[in-house]
Amino acid sequence: MSLRFAYNTNGAANHRLDDAIDLIAGAGYDGVALTLDIHHLDPFAETWAREAERVASRLERLGLGSVIETGARFLLDPRAKHEPTLVTADATGRARRIGFLKRAIEIGAILKSEAVSFWAGVPKPGIDPAEARHWLVDGLQEVVAYARENGVVPCLEPEPGMLVETLDDFAALQVEGLCLALDTGHCLVTGEREPAAAVAEFAPRIGTVAIEDMARGIHVHLPFGEGDMDVPGVLDALDAIHFGKLICVELSRESHRADAMIPAAIEYLKQCRRPGPDLPPPDMTVRETPVR
Repeated sequence: MSLRFAYNTNGAANHRLDDAIDLIAGAGYDGVALTLDIHHLDPFAETWAREAERVASRLERLGLGSVIETGARFLLDPRAKHEPTLVTADATGRARRIGFLKRAIEIGAILKSEAVSFWAGVPKPGIDPAEARHWLVDGLQEVVAYARENGVVPCLEPEPGMLVETLDDFAALQVEGLCLALDTGHCLVTGEREPAAAVAEFAPRIGTVAIEDMARGIHVHLPFGEGDMDVPGVLDALDAIHFGKLICVELSRESHRADAMIPAAIEYLKQCRRPGPDLPPPDMTVRETPVR
């Protein structure tokens, strides 16, 4: 395969980071999408820099690239999922999010990561959208400038329900130096574009790609084969633009069976090119493990 794949550690939340990395390497991935979290390279731990150096050495020994992800649910506020954000009304909260993103960039520089991915956030009820966009652009400009200083590619991910929800929302920002973190499944949720068409249209600005299955209109990350995603079509589109960066499998609800899902997902991706006339489509059924 010419394409390169990574697996997101948010789909291995019940594993130690080293064990998750070993599973990902052993399955044959080219890299790791590392979601910084309390149990996976905590960016606020006193030893964060030393731990980042250690993880960087481990990835290098295993021949793995990386992308830094910043979607941890309760890393900044144990009482409010994903808060504070770049569009939080409280300036102190916005500064805390910016500080986290700068720390993620520092970790990305240590790991020599291909990109750092982040999103805008959801404005609270009563917030003026124009004011929220102003806060967002100010924050993005500061983060992008810091990424440039550290030699890291900053990527914004349009996320269903957030201020920047669609690719058109992303394009309207016009923040110089900001790249796109394209989650192909989100295109099916918002219905804005077919995922393969999004790849072709935004090719010059794509910094990293996430892939999974999803049902149209439903924001649930599904294992391959369980939704409406034309995975072969997306991979063909990425091939067509000669995409050489990591394509990150994001199955955040599958941690309870990560031992089976990590190898199954890469096997599916290897086999799911459009089959020839004499070849059956791949069957990547994974035995269901009860959640405990």
